[in-house]
Amino acid sequence: MATTSPDPVPLPRNEPLSRPRAEVERLCDEATRQKDLAHRRAEFWVKADIALGFPAALLAGVSGAAGLASADARVPAALVALAAAGCAAGAGFLRSDNRRLANKRARQAWALVEARARMKLAQDRVLPNDLAEILESRQAALAAYEGEDPPPGPTPTATPG
Repeated sequence: MATTSPDPVPLPRNEPLSRPRAEVERLCDEATRQKDLAHRRAEFWVKADIALGFPAALLAGVSGAAGLASADARVPAALVALAAAGCAAGAGFLRSDNRRLANKRARQAWALVEARARMKLAQDRVLPNDLAEILESRQAALAAYEGEDPPPGPTPTATPG
């Protein structure tokens, strides 16, 4: 029995016009994932900062009190002071406060990418210029992990089109 191959599926006439929309949808999904990831990372670095900073402060206070309490407690106080210094050095080495701030900046930048993409998707047509604007926002979001806080003032808004 001979089988015939199915006819190829014809491409819609407006298929080139749907490509920018599909890319903006993909960028919107990426922005949502990256925003959530940056949020989780910021929470992690807050916990790391507390986990290293609080014991360092507590151990430093205990070692100072123990060292002043009696002459016999000076060796254990010195060991506790070393542990406190180790926690403080670990916190300084990891720079968890800087990492937390970087992830907060990135979270805000990815939220802006997501918002702009959703605004473009709400339009009837997504043009290549719209896609270019979203890609610029994406580049800014990628740079937010390393950069400084954005300058104060209103953020540029999407132009209707």
